[in-house]
Amino acid sequence: MATQNQCSWDLAISRQPGQVTAPMHDVQRRERSRGVLSRAWFFARNFLRHPVMQGSLVPSSHFLVNDVLRRVDWENARLVVELGPGVGTLTQAILKRLHPEAALVAIELNADFVGFLRNEVEDPRLHVVRGSAADVGRILADLKLSQVDYIISSLPYTNMRDSVRREILQESRRVLAPKGVLLIFQYTTKVLPYLRSCFKSVHQDFQLLNVPPALIFHCTR
Repeated sequence: MATQNQCSWDLAISRQPGQVTAPMHDVQRRERSRGVLSRAWFFARNFLRHPVMQGSLVPSSHFLVNDVLRRVDWENARLVVELGPGVGTLTQAILKRLHPEAALVAIELNADFVGFLRNEVEDPRLHVVRGSAADVGRILADLKLSQVDYIISSLPYTNMRDSVRREILQESRRVLAPKGVLLIFQYTTKVLPYLRSCFKSVHQDFQLLNVPPALIFHCTR
C-alpha cells in the first residue's frame, strides 16, 4: 500500500502546474552537444600540451569527415585502419558506416587519447591500440589481421622527421591489400612528394569547410 501511495505522490508532483518536462529528443540533443564540447576541449588541451603530435587546434569538421569517408566502399571494406584517431571524431563516423562483420583498428600514440577512446567508444568492431603508426604491420599481426582495405590517416606528417614520415608511409603501403587505399587529410602539401614516391596513384582534393581548410589525398598501390 505504501508503494502505491508513493507512486500516486510521485505522479502528482510530476503533474504540478508550471512544470514542463523537456522532450526526450531535446535532452538527447543537449547531451550530444555537451559531448561534442567535451571532446573539443579535450582535443584543444592536448594540442596545447603536445602541439607537434597534432595538426590542428580543433577536431575535424563534419564536412571534412564526410568528404573523406564518402571515398570508402563500405559494403566491401572488411578491415579499416585509422592512424591518429585523436578524440574519435572520425572513429565514430567510421563505425556508423562500417559493415557489421568488419573491423576498425585505431592506432594512437597519445596515451590520453587512447584512454579517452577506450572509455567513450564501445563497439566490438573497434580495436584501440596505443603505438606508433610505423608499427602498423606488427600491430595487425598481433591482432591476427592482414590485408587492409583502407587506411585513413590524419597524422601531422608535416611535423615529422623525414625518416619517420617515410617509414610510416612505406609501412602503410606494405599492409594494404592489392586494391587497398590510403586516405590522408593534411593542411599542407609537404607530404605529397613522399606519397608520390610510395604510391602508384595519388589524387588530391580540397575541403574548404574545415578549420583550417584541408587537403585530401587518395592513394593506391
